[in-house]
Amino acid sequence: MLDRRNLPSYAYSSPEDTLRQAEQTRNGLYALLPAEKTWRDRQPGLQQRGYALRRRYQPNWQPSWMGTNINPFYCEDSVSITHIDIIDATRADGTVVAIKYIEFDDAHEVEIAQFLSSIIHPDNHCVPVLDAFPDPLDPGRTLLVMPWLRPFDDPEFVAVGEVIEFVEQMLKGLAFLHANFVVHRDIAPQNVMMDGSPLYPGGFHPIRRRFSPDAIYEAKPLSRMDHPVRYFYIDFGLSERFSPGASSLVVGDVGRDAEVPELSSTVPYDGYKADIYALGNLFYKEFVQKYHNVDFLLELIEPMKQVEPKARPSASELVRRFGQICDRQQPSSHRWRLGPRSEPAYERIFNDTVAVAWEGLSQLKRLVR
Repeated sequence: MLDRRNLPSYAYSSPEDTLRQAEQTRNGLYALLPAEKTWRDRQPGLQQRGYALRRRYQPNWQPSWMGTNINPFYCEDSVSITHIDIIDATRADGTVVAIKYIEFDDAHEVEIAQFLSSIIHPDNHCVPVLDAFPDPLDPGRTLLVMPWLRPFDDPEFVAVGEVIEFVEQMLKGLAFLHANFVVHRDIAPQNVMMDGSPLYPGGFHPIRRRFSPDAIYEAKPLSRMDHPVRYFYIDFGLSERFSPGASSLVVGDVGRDAEVPELSSTVPYDGYKADIYALGNLFYKEFVQKYHNVDFLLELIEPMKQVEPKARPSASELVRRFGQICDRQQPSSHRWRLGPRSEPAYERIFNDTVAVAWEGLSQLKRLVR
C-alpha cells in the first residue's frame, strides 16, 4: 500500500483531476487487458513456485488510488505489461525476474536456451535460464524464468569506452555461440539486452524503467564507465543447434534484420555467416550512424557486412581483430564523449568542452580519495 504521508507533491491530483481519473477508472481505462487476466489466473500456481506477481495481478485486485487524490500515474498498480508473453515477477529472495511462456511448437527455444545456460564460461553472453516448468494453466506450454533485463541502450551510451565494452562482449558472446554449434538467426537491437542492476543500485520499475521500483521517483543511472554492465543475447526462438561437423546451412527469411542479403526461404545459406552480418549491421546502425568518435569501428564492421558470406570473417577471428583495433586506441579516448551526429556543430563544441571539464573534475576526485 502507498504511504500517503510521504508522497511528493506531484503525485497528487487536483480535485477536478481526481474526479476525472475516478470516472476513467470506473470506465475501464486501467482495467486488466485480456493477456493480463491470463497472467492473473496463473498467479496462484506461480506463487506456489516462489514467484510473486505485482499487486495488479493479485486476485480481486482493486486500484489503490480509488478513493484518494493520488494520480494513478504514480500508483505502481496502474502499470500494465507491454508484452503479452512476458511478465515481471519477484522471486522469494527478492530478485526481479522475467517469466516467459513458450508454446509447445517452440519447445526447441527452451532446449537451446537451457543448453547454453548450462555452460559456465566467461564469454557466455546468453541470457541465463533460472528455472523452467509447465504452465499451470496449460501443461503443453513451458514457463521460462530469466533475469529481468533492460534494453542494451537504455540509458543511452555516453562514452567511447562504453561502446568498446559492448562490442567486445557481443563479439565474444557470438564466438561462444558459434563454438557451441549454435546460430542465433535473429540478432537485432531488440534481442540484445543488459543487466542494469549496476547502474541502478536502488532498483528500477520493470515496465516504467526510468522510475524507481514504486513508480514514483525518477531513477537516475550511474555511469557505465565506472559501473560496468553485462550484455546478453536473448530470444532463441529462431536459433538452430548443429551437431559437431554437421552442415551449417539453414533456410528462412524471417528475423528482425531483413537486410541480411542471403536470407531466403528456399535457398540454403550459412547460418554462422548470417549472424556475422546481422551483428555488424547492429554495430553500424546503433553506433557509427548515430555517433561521432567511433569511426574506428568501420575497420571491424566492413568485413562483417560483405555481401558475399564467405568473405566475412568468423566470430573468433573478429574477436582477435577487434583486440588489435583496441590496442591502437589511446586509453584516454575511452572517456571521449559520444557526440550524436544529429547534434549541431556549436552544440557539439560546447558539450565536448563541458564533458572534458567534468571528466577532469571526476579524475581529480578519484585522486583525492
